[in-house]
Amino acid sequence: MPRSLEQWLVHHAQVHPHTIDLGLERLKCVLERLEWRQPSVPVITIAGTNGKGSVTAYCAAMLAAAGYRVGTFTSPHLRDYRERIRVHDRLVTEDELVWAFERIEEACTAMPGMARGALSLTFFEYNALAAFLIFEAAGVDAWVLEVGMGGRLDAVNVVDATVAVVVSIGLDHQEFLGTTLEAIAREKAGIFREGRSAVVGSRDMPRTLTEIATSIGARPKRLGLEFNYALESSGWRYQGTRWDLPGLPPPALAGVTQFANAATAIAALEELEPRMSVSAAAVALGLRSVQLVGRFQVIAPGFGKPAWILDVAHNADAARVLRENLRALLPAGRTLAVCGILADKDAPAIAAEVCDCFDAWWLASTEGVRGTTAAVLAKRIAGQVSAPLVIADSIAAACAAASAAAGRTDRIVIFGSFHTVG
Repeated sequence: MPRSLEQWLVHHAQVHPHTIDLGLERLKCVLERLEWRQPSVPVITIAGTNGKGSVTAYCAAMLAAAGYRVGTFTSPHLRDYRERIRVHDRLVTEDELVWAFERIEEACTAMPGMARGALSLTFFEYNALAAFLIFEAAGVDAWVLEVGMGGRLDAVNVVDATVAVVVSIGLDHQEFLGTTLEAIAREKAGIFREGRSAVVGSRDMPRTLTEIATSIGARPKRLGLEFNYALESSGWRYQGTRWDLPGLPPPALAGVTQFANAATAIAALEELEPRMSVSAAAVALGLRSVQLVGRFQVIAPGFGKPAWILDVAHNADAARVLRENLRALLPAGRTLAVCGILADKDAPAIAAEVCDCFDAWWLASTEGVRGTTAAVLAKRIAGQVSAPLVIADSIAAACAAASAAAGRTDRIVIFGSFHTVG
């Protein structure tokens, strides 16, 4: 049995025959063996093609500001695997992860009637199960869970959410979720539960989403209908089914979509009353203190040096939001791109959304089984981009070349995948 966290992660990457293998039966078998029970504390589960990371961060920050201890599960990580699991105000420790992995492995290898190796889990399933065990052991007051892919068959969905949120729906992961927005909506609606709130965080959603929520007896709560927000001279205002919160501070996360994301998070927290109370002051503090790296994250080194913007935009909808954010924050100089996109993403569609934003591109090769070379990426997007394309061997090399070419009033935007931004 592996001993260190690094050894466990290598094991998890090799033990299952498929990197992605959606389904809940394997997890249910392991959890039954572990005698696990549904959480006794409130759970917010958040799905969406884009924006779910931001909504997760807002929910966790506001609950923490209200004095609650929160367990937060997100994916993927940028630099450190431990980023995926937060226990209140800290990252999970290596010892906690090893303890959880040992329990999970024992359950996998001791299934009644099964031979050794008959039950294997994917990398993400190990990750999600570890989060559940660690949150339970830590005795946190609430869980905030970000869905990895889709919803209905995602590992997170083995937990019954007190409040389920779908932030947005776009075309991504079509090989697993379906090729239409309606098909993807059906998958994401799988996190809704009878008798519980189903928060919908975009005004433009397939009707399928609300129809499914209604058909199973969930309570739809939609942006623009059951809750809304409005910009005001003194800040902005949230209005929902229970709360009316004027004079809120702007979200600390940059970008034009963040008001809708923040309002969606508040709509979810509103549904936890009376079990959990979050004051207007806690909402405001959470808005000011929230942090989320890699989502239109602006790094300004200071006078005389170009600014850097990090954004994980890895599908067409996210690239469209990136374009809007860049246009809302115009620089004095040029805008340069450092871009690396995985092989299974729709690189031409991503490039088409942002083609007019950049004066020059540096393309980077990406590593791993889903990676691709910069030369291949250049061929895929050449028809969408009129600005110069420069090929680099690595992300580090692309960053160095763009930095060398940038003037003090320019900005460099790094985007295309979590791998690239990490």
